[in-house]
Amino acid sequence: QVQLVESGGDLVQPGGSLRLSCAASGIIVSINTMGWYRQAPGKERELVAYIRTSGTTTYADSVKGRFTISRDYAKNTVYLQMNSLKPEDTAVYSCSTGPVYSGTYYPNYWGQGTQVTVSS
Repeated sequence: QVQLVESGGDLVQPGGSLRLSCAASGIIVSINTMGWYRQAPGKERELVAYIRTSGTTTYADSVKGRFTISRDYAKNTVYLQMNSLKPEDTAVYSCSTGPVYSGTYYPNYWGQGTQVTVSS
């Protein structure tokens, strides 16, 4: 049974940083594509970033240069380092896993999400 458990969400001031964690069980993060999505109130869910088994990473234009996705094989955990946070980054962030077909990521497992609020 696949389980993804996120942590690390918090209230942070604009310009600040946070690191989200996603602890996985039932899968091995190093041999599965892992991703992060976010959903703000009243908005559709948005793909933030994903990392493929090769280590190739893909980011949404809105977070390029500010967010970094990575994984720790020993801890079987995926991270999202978020720097230079903006109020528009406020959302529930969810971890996911699934296949990539023709360059498109199709997640089929999700975590419960962690709240990130960027406000002064």
